[in-house]
Amino acid sequence: MRRDMGEHYQNLASTYDDNWAYSPDFVQWMSGQIASTLRLSANDRMADIGCGTGLFAGGIAEALRPRHPVLCVDPSAAMLDQLPSSPALSPLRASAEEIADQTVPLPYERLDAMWLKESVHHVTDPATTLPGLARLLAPGGRLLVAMLPTTIDYPLFAEALKRYEELQPDPAVIARHLTDVGLRAELTFVEHELRLDRERYLSMVRSRYMSVLSTFSDEELDAGIEEIRARYRGPEFVFPDRFAFVLGVRDDSTDATEAGGGAR
Repeated sequence: MRRDMGEHYQNLASTYDDNWAYSPDFVQWMSGQIASTLRLSANDRMADIGCGTGLFAGGIAEALRPRHPVLCVDPSAAMLDQLPSSPALSPLRASAEEIADQTVPLPYERLDAMWLKESVHHVTDPATTLPGLARLLAPGGRLLVAMLPTTIDYPLFAEALKRYEELQPDPAVIARHLTDVGLRAELTFVEHELRLDRERYLSMVRSRYMSVLSTFSDEELDAGIEEIRARYRGPEFVFPDRFAFVLGVRDDSTDATEAGGGAR
């Protein structure tokens, strides 16, 4: 993660759940989507890579009651400090890159499932890091990259949408990184309708709830919020939250170190 992004999440940590939870229904829905796509079971050794405050890892752990603690991996100490106190969640301060190249070792020899929920755009070199993560999977292991698509229908100001499209990785490219290391990759889309109070959403924008908003100065952000106010009327914002789910599955008969030349 870049230093400026580290500072962004350091500043955002204390209000992160307020900005990203949206509603209990959304957290339950997304946690359920992740769990069902990965076909998670209580016996799985799991990791949430880029977990933030553990919002979705916590939801999954509550539903599954796993026999092994869910590894909650994040490079931000401030984010991990917000992790719920639960024996079902085990914090590990590390970046995706440090896990992939095993600079920071995992407490499990292999993982049955891992997911990156809206964190892949912070990975400096996905072509190297994603295969490195894939090599940590046990036979039959699953890796899910849950990400926004390259275009979104969010009620943001025009320059923010433009900059988002310039920076956001292409899910199809992410899928190719997984097939390159021998996983069977599948790209699907899921969607959830969001309804947010107008002033609450504008407050989220002001607090830079999306990382792309951290690339704007205070003055630019204020101007952008005024643009949103002028463009969108009504007491609430209603818009689709659409996600690309890139699922990679390790063949049952293939050891995680065989495809792609072994763990690095």
